[in-house]
Amino acid sequence: MSDGFGFHVEVAHSSGSRAGVLTTPHGQVQTPLFMPVATLASVKGVDIARVVETGATMLLANTYHLHLRPGEELVSQAGGVGHFMGWSGPTLTDSGGYQVFSLAQQVKVTDHGAAFRSHLDGSQVNLTPEKAVAIQESLGADVAMQLDHVIGLPAARNDVAEAMERSLAWGERCLAARQKSDQAMFGIVQGGLDPELRAISAKHLRSLPFEGFAVGGLSVGEGPEAMASTLQVTVPYLPQDKPRYLMGVGTPSDILGAVNEGIDMFDCVMPTRSGRTGLAFTWQGKVNLKNSKYQNDKMPLDEDCEIKELNKYSKSYLNHLIKSNEMMASMLISLHNIYFYQQFMGEIRKNIKNGTFQSFYKKYMNLFD
Repeated sequence: MSDGFGFHVEVAHSSGSRAGVLTTPHGQVQTPLFMPVATLASVKGVDIARVVETGATMLLANTYHLHLRPGEELVSQAGGVGHFMGWSGPTLTDSGGYQVFSLAQQVKVTDHGAAFRSHLDGSQVNLTPEKAVAIQESLGADVAMQLDHVIGLPAARNDVAEAMERSLAWGERCLAARQKSDQAMFGIVQGGLDPELRAISAKHLRSLPFEGFAVGGLSVGEGPEAMASTLQVTVPYLPQDKPRYLMGVGTPSDILGAVNEGIDMFDCVMPTRSGRTGLAFTWQGKVNLKNSKYQNDKMPLDEDCEIKELNKYSKSYLNHLIKSNEMMASMLISLHNIYFYQQFMGEIRKNIKNGTFQSFYKKYMNLFD
């Protein structure tokens, strides 16, 4: 166990949902939690002071992007990724495996690591498990992720199995490469949509001294039913006393379904990406503020919003900003969406603790389809 890191389950239900407390060197946070994505040490379109106002407790930044620009040395000299972006709470860094899969050019993956061309300038980059650990230790996040081999779905079973086995070997190398005692590391379960491969991956990883475990390789083309069935065959193999993280997920419905299977941590660009397209998440469902029916709607998105500045703006005004291509539209809607996600997670935690999560689940599960 890394110094200053711990996890305690406060309430757990037989149905799967649970609430707990994650302890890090930068404070304690309650789970289940949602991490806004600060890929480049910035939550897109929302300044850190506003992110704090939303109630967010933990942020995610990305190893691949920060390694390419501005470089982990500069971030380290600034006191780590949290200090660099003005955030005082806990942080987690993704290892970069997904970005190698989704962004890099001319990628060649071997057992040694991944060699690819930067999507920024075409320069040659080599990312090994050892290099991924060194970068993340320089970035100074509270939680680092092992380097994993991500492939798109659907894929041939042999290819999925090879990527899974490679990820297991890389996980062991990441653990062996650790130098810092104050940074936790999570292993990543792979195996595509194959129950047998997922079980093999989870069983192997749980025997290793990771502080937590992530379910990776989803949100890469499979549907919600496939995601749910994959969690059902994966989570039972993960330790009860360590946090479980579903990477890159997702919609409020995705989160509800995963919490129901026992997941504790989430991240996704959904709140800000949707904000940039004029889509808001509310307790009444999704609101497409581009729609002309909001042109004369004088009500705010959320009358009970605790961020007073958001209450000043009507749906009519937001509709006007969108139609005028004003950047303030995406900024305000992104801020609202992050706030809604934090409120949503707060209600999930409250209902788990009160024993009413199943009712909450049934009420909101299909609202955001």
